Amino acid sequence: MPLTKVTRNYQITIPAEIRKAIGIKEGEYLDVELRGDEIVIRKAQLEWPTLDLGRDFTPKEIEENTRKALMEASKWEE
Repeated sequence: MPLTKVTRNYQITIPAEIRKAIGIKEGEYLDVELRGDEIVIRKAQLEWPTLDLGRDFTPKEIEENTRKALMEASKWEE
């Protein structure tokens, strides 16, 4: 079992073999859950809105898609 250290800013490094095993890349989000005295970390399954770039968007559609993306992103920054 790999060992990692908590830094002064309460950050940890996920060992390379674990990152590779589940395909974690820089900039991705992770779910963090507390189960009793264990911390469980897993890859987040974000549901970002997709856009059909082959068509024009109305200002209202652009605003709505932006709002959805910001709401989803704010969930992960708490």
